[in-house]
Amino acid sequence: MKRLALLLLGLLPLAFLPPGRTQEKDLLLRVLLKEVPRGEAVVLKTPEGEVRALGREEGVVVEGRAYPHLDLLVPHFSLEGRAYRGGVRLLSQGGRLLVVNLVLLEDYLLGVLPGEMPQGFPMEALKAQAVVARTFAVNRLDPKAPYDLCADQRCQVYLGLSAERPRYQEAVAATRGRVLSYEGKAISALYHADSGGMTAGSEEVFQKALPYLRPRPDPYTRKASWQQKVSPAQAERALRALGLVPQGQDPPQVLERTASGRAFRVRLMGVEVRGPEAQRLLRLMGLPSALADFQGFEAVGQGAGHGVGLSQWGAKGMAEAGFGYREILGHYFPGAFLSDLLLAQGYGPLLVQR
Repeated sequence: MKRLALLLLGLLPLAFLPPGRTQEKDLLLRVLLKEVPRGEAVVLKTPEGEVRALGREEGVVVEGRAYPHLDLLVPHFSLEGRAYRGGVRLLSQGGRLLVVNLVLLEDYLLGVLPGEMPQGFPMEALKAQAVVARTFAVNRLDPKAPYDLCADQRCQVYLGLSAERPRYQEAVAATRGRVLSYEGKAISALYHADSGGMTAGSEEVFQKALPYLRPRPDPYTRKASWQQKVSPAQAERALRALGLVPQGQDPPQVLERTASGRAFRVRLMGVEVRGPEAQRLLRLMGLPSALADFQGFEAVGQGAGHGVGLSQWGAKGMAEAGFGYREILGHYFPGAFLSDLLLAQGYGPLLVQR
């Protein structure tokens, strides 16, 4: 390991500030890239050499020495063949090694957009996605947790430096520092692929009704229909995953729907499931959307994803119809404001309404 800066720190400052960057709008995120089982090693390639680390009960072990945690302050690095901007934090939790990317918010977005929206979508749709992804990240900041975000679909798909492309860079730069806010706070900026023609209210999927996540007509989305068979074995596994025991063999039946037309009350194999759990049941059966019906064990439906918030195909359609990204965001997040993200040292992110 050559000249590599290994610093034992608590939380880093809000941001690394390279030349030309200002304090405003450069927020440091902690993104979990990989969780390595106890005793297994991971190799990081940095501009100053390779680092081989593993997790043990006593901490992070590098070159035979154990650290409570370790920060590698480098401009970029690679992990398993994928390059990332920023530095690395290595943590040990119960012997498991957590590899956490320390990356500026705007740099992080350059690696998120490629994982969340095709670069061929119109620029106004890409701008809307950039604002939503930025807001999602700011909303997830948690100084008490070991990291803020993960790098997969549980959070936002983050593909790092290797995936960056000029169109994504343009969309991020054009919306730099802009987030959606409600009552002075970053909103829960949810999104999905295709609403099927009507977005869902947040309470339909996540139990809590939020004023800016209401059912909305989505006339510009692709409204793609699908048809999918569900085997009795799949249906039984889905019920058991919810902790329920089948009482019969009858096929799924939607008994009641939400305001957006999604399944609210479902009967399957003698068991009735209602509310957000009914939608979870359909997802566990492998269906693309809860905007569905059944003909025996064959499901037919529209859309893809949970249906809450921004519809990505709807944003594409609105942009092609001539709407700008502000209008797109206003449609899918009624009552939310487009705000500027500012940082106050010692106080964290502040939102200034535009």
